[in-house]
Order: sequence, then C-alpha cells, then structure tokens
Amino acid sequence: MKILTGPCVLEDRDTVFRIAEKLKPLSEDKRVEFYFKASFDKANRTSLDSYRGPGLDNGLKLFQEIKEQFGYKIVTDIHESYQAAPAGEVVDVLQIPAFLCRQTDLLVAAAKTNCKVNIKKGQFLAAGSMKHPVDKIIKTRGGSEVNYETADEKGVWLCERGNTFGYGALVVDMKNLISMREYAPVIFDATHSAQVPSTGGTTGGNSAVVPSLAKAAAAVGVDGFFFETHIDPSVALSDGPNMVQVDELYKVIEDIFAIQEVLGYNK
Repeated sequence: MKILTGPCVLEDRDTVFRIAEKLKPLSEDKRVEFYFKASFDKANRTSLDSYRGPGLDNGLKLFQEIKEQFGYKIVTDIHESYQAAPAGEVVDVLQIPAFLCRQTDLLVAAAKTNCKVNIKKGQFLAAGSMKHPVDKIIKTRGGSEVNYETADEKGVWLCERGNTFGYGALVVDMKNLISMREYAPVIFDATHSAQVPSTGGTTGGNSAVVPSLAKAAAAVGVDGFFFETHIDPSVALSDGPNMVQVDELYKVIEDIFAIQEVLGYNK
C-alpha cells in the first residue's frame, strides 16, 4: 500500500528532519510503499501573509538532503510548468494540486519528466471528469490510444480530497473512489478531506475526523493514502488544523491494515 506522508510545507530544517526521523519505522514497514511528502512552495495560501515555504531552489536542496540521509522517495507539489523539470531531477512524484488538475501545460510538463504524477481531483469536479487529466499524461508519455489499464505503468495516480459543499465544507463521496479507479490507481487524501476552507484569513479543519475518513476509504478499497503529519500540528506553518500528529498516524495506519486484512484486500 502506498503511503504519502509528511508536513504540508517545508519548514525549518530541524523541524523537517525531526518529522522525517519519526517516520522512519513507517518507511521500513514491508507492507508500505513509502513516500515523504512536503511542499517547497504553497502557492495557493488564503492570505498573502501566510508562510509559503523556502522556494524551489532551497526546497530541492533540502529534499536532496532528506533523500541522502533517509533514502526516502519524495513527493512534492508543483504549481507552475517551469518547476516540473528541476523538481523532477530530485523528487520521485510530482503532485498536481486540486485547483490545477485541468491545467494542460502543467500536466504535460509533469508528464515529460521521469516522475510519477499524482493528480488531485478538483473540489469542483465529478469523479468521471478525472479521466481527462489521466488521458493527458498517458498520451504525453507515448500512449496514442488511451488504455486506462496502463495508467499505473505510465506512472499516473489520482487523488481524492473531497468536494466543495455549500460555502464552508468538504464532503467525501466514497463512490468517487470506486469511479476513479476505472482510470488510475487512487490515493485517498484523508487530511485535506478534513479541511474547512477559508475560515477567515486561513483554512481551518477538523483533524478528529481523519481516522474515520481513512477507515471508510480503506473499507471501500484504494491503492494508497495521503496524510499530512507533524510533530506538533498546533504550531505547523500550514494546514495544522487538519493534520495528524505523527504518533497518532501510526494508529490510523494500523487500523487501515486491519480493515484491509478482514476484507481480503492484502491478499
């Protein structure tokens, strides 16, 4: 099972390395295909005053240090097409943010690297619409005719993180997990699904619902999970309200495996 986890954004080096160290047992779990996740730039912050990250150059240097010290595969967001090539020289998975999942130039730039591409479903889209971003990756990577059975081979995943409901909430329709698996392997983003967008000048959230959402997705059946985590979410520089504390993350993951075992998904 794929697990993508780490802090929302690259903070100071000491904090990032403390989180990376705490995740080492998970990276060594033979049941897990582990990816360390963090962003070098959060270009979609609510407020102009919010912390965005160290930027592309300094962020990639920090990712390289993490790879050298821990041996982790790394996933990070890109927001601009020009970021794909340099990021692709260091990281293993390029993640397309939900708001940008229809951006052709961004998808094509990511597809031209050797990285896997994790496309987050837009909060404004139906599950069936996500076949189009998958088409763009597969065709760019040499698939003249789109065959969704080759999506994993072509290195493209889809990621569910809920749909906008009303003006202040996200709702996860578990049917989306089933529908999107027709096009590509599906990662369930349990922490961003717990967001409460734009509560004042920042995005809020309710991390208490993360375990329940993750267990529900495990029961439906997915190919992996995305969790943002931190030593102390209360002081995280981005997305703290919906993050899971690192030690609590291990309990959630064990519950996921238990559900999968009962349902026979691990066989």
